[in-house]
Amino acid sequence: MLPRMAIRDWPLDERPREKLLARGAGALTDAELLAILLRSGIAGGSAVDLAKDILKNFSSLRKLIAADRQKFCSQSGLGLARFAELQAALEISRRQLTECLRTGPALSTPRATQDFLFSQIRDLEHEVFCCIYLDNRHRLIHFAELFRGTIDGASVHPREIVKQALQQNCAAVIVAHNHPSGIAEPSRADELITLKIKEALALVDIRLLDHIVVGDGVAVSLAERGLI
Repeated sequence: MLPRMAIRDWPLDERPREKLLARGAGALTDAELLAILLRSGIAGGSAVDLAKDILKNFSSLRKLIAADRQKFCSQSGLGLARFAELQAALEISRRQLTECLRTGPALSTPRATQDFLFSQIRDLEHEVFCCIYLDNRHRLIHFAELFRGTIDGASVHPREIVKQALQQNCAAVIVAHNHPSGIAEPSRADELITLKIKEALALVDIRLLDHIVVGDGVAVSLAERGLI
């Protein structure tokens, strides 16, 4: 790649947008993909140069995506407009995956569910408790983040999960939460709240299929451990 030159001065087959159109998005580096979103660089550098600097400062594309607004906007060359654009692109990706799951393969195995949850909550810097509402074929009806903060008996309310389940007219529920520490090992509080949720849903004839704890690239299924 030719450094510190305006992209318009690069050979056509080296320009990120033209390269994507000719060879597909998979042919681009992380910096080239980010450069297309940025569209322009800053004084003395192209969008690709800026993208490389950003990825270097954030260590990885994943950490850039997970950065909160304050940290993101503190980077030279970024700001509120670019933060909003990146968040919009991420949300489009999440919604596309959700639409695919509504008509695609059922979330009938812990592995399929874990893959979905990784895309939704793995990189969050705060702990969230969410619910996946499923029909009688275990296809996705709705995904919702219900609670934030440390997961324990005081912060998670089974009645709210039941209320949402009835509103969605679902047949089954999978609950999940993330551990920002990256360690997915369930706590005793996780096990206790799982039993409370299972009992509450059973009163309205809705099954709790699993409670999945999401860490950094690993997830633990309480159902697989025989705790549901």
